Amino acid sequence: MLGDVSPPWQQAEEIKNIRPVCISTSCSCPRGTASDDGFISLLKKMDSVQAGDPRYLKRRVKSCSLDVHPTEKALVVHYEVEATILGELGEAMIGERKECQKIIRLKSLNAHTDTSSLARKVVEECRLIHPSKLREVEQLLFYLQKRKDSNDNQEKKRISPRDFTPYAGVELDEEASINRIDEYVELLYEDVQEKIRGATLIFQLARNPDNLEELIQNEAALGALARVLREDWKQSVDLATTITYIFFCFSSFSQFHGLVTHFKIGALCMNIIEHELKRYDLWQDELQKKKKAYEEFSDNQNLKKEHEKSLRKYQSLLMKQEQLLRVALCLLLNLAEDTRTELKMRNKNIVHMLVKILDREDEELLLVVVSFLKKLSIFLENKNDMAETLAVEKLARLLPCEHEELQSTTLRLLLNLSFDTSLRSQMVQAGLVPKLSSLLADEAQRQLSMCILYHISMDDRFKSMFADTDCIPQLMRMVFDCGEEKMDVELISLCINLAANKSDAQVICEGNGLKMLMKRALKLKDVLVMKMIRNLSQHNGPTKSLFLDHVGDLAAQITEDEAEEFVIECLGTLANLTIPDLDWALVLKEYKLVPYLKDRLKPGSAEDDLILEVVIMIGTVSVDDSCAAMLAKSGIIPALIELLNAQQEDDEFVCQIVYVFYQMVFHKATRDVIVKDTQAPAYLIDLMHDNNAEIRKVCNNTLDIIAEYDEEWGKKIQTEKFRWYNGQWLEMVENRQMDEGEPFPFGEDAESFIGNGDILERPDLFYSPDGIITADGALSPEFYTDFQSGELGQTGFMSSVSEQFVAADRPVSAYGFHPDDPFFYNYSTASR
Repeated sequence: MLGDVSPPWQQAEEIKNIRPVCISTSCSCPRGTASDDGFISLLKKMDSVQAGDPRYLKRRVKSCSLDVHPTEKALVVHYEVEATILGELGEAMIGERKECQKIIRLKSLNAHTDTSSLARKVVEECRLIHPSKLREVEQLLFYLQKRKDSNDNQEKKRISPRDFTPYAGVELDEEASINRIDEYVELLYEDVQEKIRGATLIFQLARNPDNLEELIQNEAALGALARVLREDWKQSVDLATTITYIFFCFSSFSQFHGLVTHFKIGALCMNIIEHELKRYDLWQDELQKKKKAYEEFSDNQNLKKEHEKSLRKYQSLLMKQEQLLRVALCLLLNLAEDTRTELKMRNKNIVHMLVKILDREDEELLLVVVSFLKKLSIFLENKNDMAETLAVEKLARLLPCEHEELQSTTLRLLLNLSFDTSLRSQMVQAGLVPKLSSLLADEAQRQLSMCILYHISMDDRFKSMFADTDCIPQLMRMVFDCGEEKMDVELISLCINLAANKSDAQVICEGNGLKMLMKRALKLKDVLVMKMIRNLSQHNGPTKSLFLDHVGDLAAQITEDEAEEFVIECLGTLANLTIPDLDWALVLKEYKLVPYLKDRLKPGSAEDDLILEVVIMIGTVSVDDSCAAMLAKSGIIPALIELLNAQQEDDEFVCQIVYVFYQMVFHKATRDVIVKDTQAPAYLIDLMHDNNAEIRKVCNNTLDIIAEYDEEWGKKIQTEKFRWYNGQWLEMVENRQMDEGEPFPFGEDAESFIGNGDILERPDLFYSPDGIITADGALSPEFYTDFQSGELGQTGFMSSVSEQFVAADRPVSAYGFHPDDPFFYNYSTASR
């Protein structure tokens, strides 16, 4: 019999534990000892030696090293075993060397474990580890104790054969032995019951990973198992389940996937699953018919008993079928590591089958199905199949559930699917928003739920739905519970998105919500919280009025000393506060903001985002007469024109600068500066026909006011508008040449009706409000159209600016938002 393993610290030249051995290829030594696994082949070699000679086995363990297990709480001992067969005189006859490893699992290790005591216990019980390595063991245990469990590693870990609980069909009183494998194979050629018995005994061996390498050498056994499964799986669910279990054990290790593929077990499992799903539909139909017959004749006891009998039979069959489906899907899930194999499964409609199984109630089966769908969901084609089969609707019923692992896996699948816009819409329709909101209270599922909710909040259509759940109050509690610690980016990102919705913003600001947010943002200089506050400030109504108490705090942050990112958010928040009761002139004076604003208008003085916010801020405060005059005297208008020249290719800058001019011309003090002292009207005329609709709108409104109060600019504007509206006709008239031999088209003297002058010098071509051609050329064609449509009232002119012109809303601004910014999406699209 094979002896024990020698200690690793034993000198190489020492010869100990030398014992006589039996010359036999069948070893009855106990399985699982550290060194016995590698000597089967060595014993087989001894067949070639004469049986009469005495034999001795010498074994040595060398090169022992320690490491931690990558995913489990376990130590891994790497060592090398050298075995030599010695003759009678001690000469080496046959030798073999093998690298081995031993895993020492530490299930009891937790945060309160005494690592020193545990290290001593490990060294005492594992003879492979020399006492001199006690300190190293203690350090590795300490590392394992502090290491956080990785959910990703747990997800990637394949399902172990030992994770399955045996069902009634595989329970035997007999204990299998690797030495009797040939007997078990012979049973596979008997009747169905004997086949089940033989397969069950082989399954007992396959459950031990130490036996797999030896089983794989027995091609006769594996071939017989594959043949029986292929031919007889329809005859017995127990037989099909047991043999599938055996191949599943092999599929749990990547190096054996070639074996499973060789016998085409994957394709066979697909056929089994498809067939079982059809059987399930037939069972349902039959049960439904009997139930309907019983309900129609409820007094008939025979029908009642028949229905109850059918129900019991159905439940028994269903339990066995779900066990078969579970192990078949686990096997396919393991094989799907190879993307080519996974593609073959998809071509056979694996997604449709999995989604159909989602209607079942067995949580262990559902866990496998959802895990499989999660793996498949990373590919576009599979994701589209899930959308087509309404998988989200079926997944929604699994939340919340008591099975923690199933719940977590379902959330991970939904997170993968939530990147698709149409699937997010399905999630909302399936009622997932309130369900996910309720899961925020579960710390284990909080992050996953928050990520899915964040994706849903990216769509403006669904933001308002959050106001009707307890999601926002929970989020606000989480924000305040962070104290001065850094906030999770998923949490603040979701809050930023929700703050862009008016109804959500009102819920956020309830009580002391805004006050607490301002306190955190200003104390910690938290840019993301200030971005959230900025979104809150854009909503008209009671929410915006709450900011009156914080104007001073925000204005105080606009200094050279503060970080640019933080100043940008503070400026953006102030620029949103279009509140009639706010005295902007007092704010500008008290906090000396005019010099800061003017200095930042210089091109290149700061980042473009900051300069843009300064322009928007100037547009907001220019609504006030005294502020507009103050800014005009400071020389801000020439600075804006210089900035307009520098940023003329940037529509955002152009639009906001033109809006400042629009606000300035409303006030008499600044109107004269704009019209007479600058070339702003000329720039506005150039921009009158810009490709950007928002720029055209603001520009035309500004030019209308200028034309009303300055006759010279009015004629220029009128001429340019006429030239634009009639450009094609003017070009045709000016460029038309008379062909020789044709009659003169304009008169007998061959002179056109415009003579040799410019067509625009003929004011009689202009229309008057009453449709009569006049010579003053004071009105443009569109003015007549507006008059006839009633847009200008009963007269062509109005007595005052306040009657004729109504202040337009500030143009929409993205205020520094970039599509490639991480975590934030679509929260800045509200009208400003």
